[in-house]
Amino acid sequence: MGGVIACGINFLGGKICYDCSDTNKFHRWKLFMLPYIICTFFFTFCILVGALMCYSMRNELEESLYLGLKEALKFYKDTDTPGRCFLKRTIDMLQIEFQCCGNNGFRDWFEIQWISIRYLDMSNKEVQDRLKSNVDGKYLMDGVPFSCCNINSHGPVSKTSSPTTRHTTTHDFQSEELNVWQKGCQKALLEYYTQIMQSIGFTVLIIWLFELSVLTGVRYLQTAMENVLRQGDPDSESDGWLLENSFVETARFNLNIIKNLGKSNQINAIPGNEDPNMDVPTADYGPDNVPPKQIPTSSQPLS
Repeated sequence: MGGVIACGINFLGGKICYDCSDTNKFHRWKLFMLPYIICTFFFTFCILVGALMCYSMRNELEESLYLGLKEALKFYKDTDTPGRCFLKRTIDMLQIEFQCCGNNGFRDWFEIQWISIRYLDMSNKEVQDRLKSNVDGKYLMDGVPFSCCNINSHGPVSKTSSPTTRHTTTHDFQSEELNVWQKGCQKALLEYYTQIMQSIGFTVLIIWLFELSVLTGVRYLQTAMENVLRQGDPDSESDGWLLENSFVETARFNLNIIKNLGKSNQINAIPGNEDPNMDVPTADYGPDNVPPKQIPTSSQPLS
């Protein structure tokens, strides 16, 4: 949508610049140029804000990814629950495609039950002991889903423990060469979306510079052509400017205009300035609005 608006503004700006090169055609666009400049200025400002947001929203994006992945991992096992049945496949595809595991790392899977109850052998004593040993009755294990397996590793990944090496199956995570992806999916997605946002931000900045150049050119053209009309000679040279006075003086002048407009609307609200005839009723003399003639009366008593 923003691109369509930008194309329309630029096309209209080109048309204005082309026509206003002729003094006779400038009269047709004279009243339209100032609203065009104001609208283009606000649109250019919005483009700049959008470009800056692409570079400043990293923290919000990081927090959103963390919370979203945290909730998604909790429901990984709910393959039979409506609305969550495809979540397992989505997370598996995410971990395979981005070569990541868990939220912050593979150890996140150790803290949640990611295996559905329907796939647990409840007659197995080891399974029963694991369920009883957990306060919440969850089946926790030092294992990860198959989608966490590093496809570049030549060693097998144990079904019951994720940290496996080519020659050992101990649980010394610090010294082992793990056969699972060690990067968390939050970091992988953050890098992916950050790259996209930076590319978009750079493109939007280029568009902003182009819009700013169009706005500057139209403003110079407007002021220069108005000076030509004041001189009365279409072939004379004239100067153009962005601001006739300094930025501070221009801001103060516009602020005074706004204040005067506000004061003019409050004149009637000041005590003592009311119209004395405001509440005086008017006489109704009929449709012709002609007052009736008074009958003269004599002050002398009758004899």
